[in-house]
Amino acid sequence: MSEARNIQVGEPHRPFGVKLINFVGRSANAMGVQPIALDEDRLIRRAIKRAGSSDFGGEDFREGLRRFLASAEREADLTLLGRLMVQGYVTDNLVNRLRLVEWRKQHDAVAKEKIVAPLFIVGLPRTGTTILHALLEQDPANRSPLTWEVQFPVPPAAPETWKTDPRIAEDQKILDQFFKLVPDFAAMHPMEATMPQECVAVFTMCFMSEQLQVQFNVPSYQAWLDEQDMRPTYEFHKRFLQHAQSGGVRGGRWVLKSPAHLHLIDTLLDVFPDARIVHTHRDPIKVCASVTSLTATLRGASTDTIDLHEIGRQQLQWWTKLISRSLAQRKQLAHKREQFFDVKMSETVLDPLDVVRRMYAHFDYPLTDEVEAKMLAFMKANTRDKHGSHTYTPEDFGIDPERDRAPFQEYIDYFGLTEPSK
Repeated sequence: MSEARNIQVGEPHRPFGVKLINFVGRSANAMGVQPIALDEDRLIRRAIKRAGSSDFGGEDFREGLRRFLASAEREADLTLLGRLMVQGYVTDNLVNRLRLVEWRKQHDAVAKEKIVAPLFIVGLPRTGTTILHALLEQDPANRSPLTWEVQFPVPPAAPETWKTDPRIAEDQKILDQFFKLVPDFAAMHPMEATMPQECVAVFTMCFMSEQLQVQFNVPSYQAWLDEQDMRPTYEFHKRFLQHAQSGGVRGGRWVLKSPAHLHLIDTLLDVFPDARIVHTHRDPIKVCASVTSLTATLRGASTDTIDLHEIGRQQLQWWTKLISRSLAQRKQLAHKREQFFDVKMSETVLDPLDVVRRMYAHFDYPLTDEVEAKMLAFMKANTRDKHGSHTYTPEDFGIDPERDRAPFQEYIDYFGLTEPSK
């Protein structure tokens, strides 16, 4: 007898308008017509026309874009809406890159901006990084790129319109539309226009971003990306930070976050040698199950076929590779331990404010009573289940906690993640 499969085939959540769009796509395909072409040159021409500029600041993004489009065409099993999503996603990121390059050319002062001792939150996804990032944003000494700034980066945010910029409402409208399409997502990963955004959203402007494989099933693209030199992407990221702070909205330090940094700590420190790094930890089996649930939900917006066991296998294989690389780098960087602060998710869940206190003490950051009070107020207003909750087990995704733990055991032992017996 063949192995039982937990596979969702058909439509996940679909508003009527989306069903109609996808029906048109299926009908066109049945007649041998593909109404939305994922053509690199056509998308680039569209972006140039929208941006009013043709200078991308180099061609380093080209291979990533080409490989992503080829992988999406071949592997992602996109609906018509999915093809529209890829088309819009690519165009928007190309337009932002063009506008950033053009702004920098016209404003010489941007290149003179100094990025001093930024704080990076790295580690496995689903390990408490979002709440830490949001808490740190309550401190005026900290500065994070906000979601609306990354979505609409030009011109850079200005202090006088920091809370009222019309781009905030424009971006929130986009997010609200997405939440209608994927209503379960808010319970998994809260997002608002004025909340901090992750570094992968900036990396996507280089088409060197793991965000692409979370939203679309593009395994060959991700396998290629894992072997690339990411230094040019980190240098682009640094230029983005220079741009963002050049408008005058500043803090004492940048606070940045993404699991994408996990296996690239050495490259990160090459580009940001004075960076401080908060490394979050959790049992990788639980991480893989949680990420599988999140990935399946996101991919369901662009395809009618979601194989939960296949996504589970992808996550196990991918995080095994990334954790192994990360652990090797941490061992090699042991002489720089003063630049690292390690924290387990269980500690963040138990008392996130205590984690912040210890983090600040470790890096010698001042923490005032006023800032603590703001952080506490934020926690009370943003409980873990504010947007609902979702439940699952690793087995739902074909993950066996005993069978699949072995590749992670060295990491578990090194950071003391073994849970006590009950």
